[in-house]
Amino acid sequence: MTLEILLALALFAGSTLFTPGPNNLMLMTSGANFGLRRTLPHLLGVALGFPLMILPVGLGVMELFDLWPPSYTLLKVLSVAYMLWLAWKIAHASAPKEAGVDARPLTFVQAAAFQWVNPKAWSMALGAITLYAASRDLTAVVTVAATYATLGLVSAVFWTSLGTAVRRLLAQPRRLRAFNWTMAILLVGSMVPVLLG
Repeated sequence: MTLEILLALALFAGSTLFTPGPNNLMLMTSGANFGLRRTLPHLLGVALGFPLMILPVGLGVMELFDLWPPSYTLLKVLSVAYMLWLAWKIAHASAPKEAGVDARPLTFVQAAAFQWVNPKAWSMALGAITLYAASRDLTAVVTVAATYATLGLVSAVFWTSLGTAVRRLLAQPRRLRAFNWTMAILLVGSMVPVLLG
């Protein structure tokens, strides 16, 4: 991969990672509700889970969509159903103190597994592989994954920190409920461009 293509990949990855989407909105919500330290496993699950998804997608899973196109439609339907359930959970979440021991951010494994039902993640992975690893050889796919891992960590820290920064403003339960409802609505809205694209 030439330096020019690597720079183009970095710009593509940065633009897809830093824009609002399900991962970023959930990280911001978790940062606001639980703080940076407790959200760290969730943060790492997003930052590393997506690059770990790119590897099998680029090395073979993508061929499933080529061989059986209805599989992509099935994936979209399952993803939308799961995202709507998550949005409902976020909208109805209580403050961590009110919710008791059940209130906790996503674990590393949950956040990494979420990538497989996140429509934006699928769109990003398929787009990145198509544009920057069209040959689907190991070196190109690993380069795409490594680029996303590096920039993904920065993006995840940014969005979680943004949530943590507004945490003080959300000390009142009424404000936190309004924030959680807003994040739930934005989560649902973040699916629209991916589903229409």
